[in-house]
Amino acid sequence: MRKFLLVVLLLTAINNLPTIQAQPKAKRPNIIFIQTDDQAAWALGASGNRDAYTPNLDRFFSEGAYLKNAFVVTPVCSPSRASLMASRYGTEVGITDWINPNAEPELGLSPEVMIWPKLLAEAGYFTGLVGKWHLGTQDRFHPSQFGIKYFMGFREGGISTKNPKLEVAGQPKQLEGFIVDIVTDDAIRFLRERQQETFFLMLNYREPHSAYLPVRDEDWAKVKDLDPKVADYPDLDVARAKKNMREYLASVAAIDRNVGRLLAVVDELKLREDTIIVFTSDHGYNIGQHGIWHKGNGHYILNANKSTPNGDKSIQRPNVFDTSLRTPTAIRWPRRIKAGTEIKQTINNLDWFPTLLALAEVELPKGLLIRGKDFSPLLAGKRPKWDNDLYVEWSQHHYTTTHLRMYRTPEWKLVRDFLNSGKDELYNLKADPDEKQNLIADPKTKMIRQQLETKLLAKMRANNDPALKK
Repeated sequence: MRKFLLVVLLLTAINNLPTIQAQPKAKRPNIIFIQTDDQAAWALGASGNRDAYTPNLDRFFSEGAYLKNAFVVTPVCSPSRASLMASRYGTEVGITDWINPNAEPELGLSPEVMIWPKLLAEAGYFTGLVGKWHLGTQDRFHPSQFGIKYFMGFREGGISTKNPKLEVAGQPKQLEGFIVDIVTDDAIRFLRERQQETFFLMLNYREPHSAYLPVRDEDWAKVKDLDPKVADYPDLDVARAKKNMREYLASVAAIDRNVGRLLAVVDELKLREDTIIVFTSDHGYNIGQHGIWHKGNGHYILNANKSTPNGDKSIQRPNVFDTSLRTPTAIRWPRRIKAGTEIKQTINNLDWFPTLLALAEVELPKGLLIRGKDFSPLLAGKRPKWDNDLYVEWSQHHYTTTHLRMYRTPEWKLVRDFLNSGKDELYNLKADPDEKQNLIADPKTKMIRQQLETKLLAKMRANNDPALKK
């Protein structure tokens, strides 16, 4: 009887124990990837530029990790965007200059190329892209062919700042207002509609791409009385550079205002802790730096060529200057990234593919070839061994022709043009960070030239670079 009672008591105790259930896997983070067009690293108050009106961006850059040495691997739109998406160089995916939809209607990123948003979609993310695409205009290159479930924007490279015609629900539609506000409104609508899901949203602004104006009166008011600082370069057309700078910074102010609106909605919807937000640009920019205007396809804006047509090759200045390659870049994720983090290691846009997948705990497919490196350990405050060298390629065929290839270390930069003799460059970045003195002909630099060229050629061979065959 006593044994029976003990058994009953034991069974009763077991039945009254709290139930232990399998814990559900933590929800993957939402991801918002904001990419501007032609915004230089210097076009940001947080960089120390007092002329740039960017209070919302400055605050954002302080709330996560500021990537102080973020670069792209090609300094113009389409190839840079292709590299971002595929973690491959432009020559590897057949896009080496900006895609001209009129002259190159058959050109675009092949849907056979794997991009990281598609892997996010396969992992259960609801994926959206709002704004600029510029990776092919034909339907076979449409974002929907790459795992993007929602698209509103434009497939071409350029579009007006006001009253744009955009693709809405698969159809072209004439809209009223400023495009910077329109795409932000749509991004906000996306967040409100998808807040209960795990989502990925890429917001690609067309700003501050030229033409910079018109902008809203409130954005122009922030710079209209500004006497902007411009580069000190011999014979620079200062008046033109200052005019362009003022208009450019008005466009940057419009971005800042709208990013502020978007971030406010993220907070309102209580998505801050569970959302990774990236801010970056597709490449850098010049307004007077090195005497040029624009990016890797820059051209001189000097007093001597005021009357020279833009199509004249004599004013073209193909380049891979740091100003054309460096981008204003930050990433915020309060759950995992400490506010005020500064990443000084060299990061490039190939690295977003493995990094964002790692943060989202989405596995890379076995056998998939990508060129980027996962820098998530740096975001976590770890100190892994890191290669700070950077390889860049820029084969221009609009306006002029080049096969520029660059190998950069924190101390030195070698640039070779495999199509035009006498165009090679070498800069001592420690002594000359603004790249003013080309040392390619200096006999004292022979050894460093040889070392850098060996590394550059190794990269070209690894990529099966067609420039080697020219």
